[in-house]
Amino acid sequence: MTDQRGLKPYEVEVSVDAGRDEVWESVTQPAVLHQWFGWDYDGLDAEIQQIFVSEATLWAPERMGWADGSFLQVDGDDDSARVRVAREGFGEAGPDDYDAIEEGWRAFLIQLRFLLSRRPQGRRRTLYLTGQTTGRQALALVDAEWQRDGARVAWAVTGDGHLVVAAGRVPLDEHEAAHVEITVSTYGLDDAAFETQREEWTKRWAPVAAYARVTAAGDPSPGAA
Repeated sequence: MTDQRGLKPYEVEVSVDAGRDEVWESVTQPAVLHQWFGWDYDGLDAEIQQIFVSEATLWAPERMGWADGSFLQVDGDDDSARVRVAREGFGEAGPDDYDAIEEGWRAFLIQLRFLLSRRPQGRRRTLYLTGQTTGRQALALVDAEWQRDGARVAWAVTGDGHLVVAAGRVPLDEHEAAHVEITVSTYGLDDAAFETQREEWTKRWAPVAAYARVTAAGDPSPGAA
């Protein structure tokens, strides 16, 4: 069993305009998980299999847990549901300290809510932007109303209906440049339209981020910064 004494506790949740059973299917069925979890790269299917199938323990009702003491739970009724991910821990980290798993869940649950609430049509294809920049510069990439989820994660929907989720290693309001990750989720684009999106995002991202990189399916996964 994993020693939880050095782990930061956290709790992340979203409300979803979908019934409890559909939401539970969305967090347990690999084909649906591929429509919202993470971003496209060659190892995504294996990552989903590892996290949600091989390493997860299912408990009734609608709850799964992992060896580090974290769990995902779905509550609700036939019309709406709440997804909650939490981890008990006893580490010295404070609530404002960075935890990669916590911030990852913030971003991924936003993507789940978008899928089930907006119901975009077609297969999801993503662009994954990485580099070092300020939160102000990252959010200026999209002319839309940004919504915050905690200090380090924000999301917006572009005029053409794509979901953009920005996550920083430091709070997005800070002035210092730090590692930032942006996931752009598109749905139903053919190869030509997707390549156009990639070119446009590359042109926007390269001038504002050091070590700028734009990754799509088939590209080597960028190493951790």
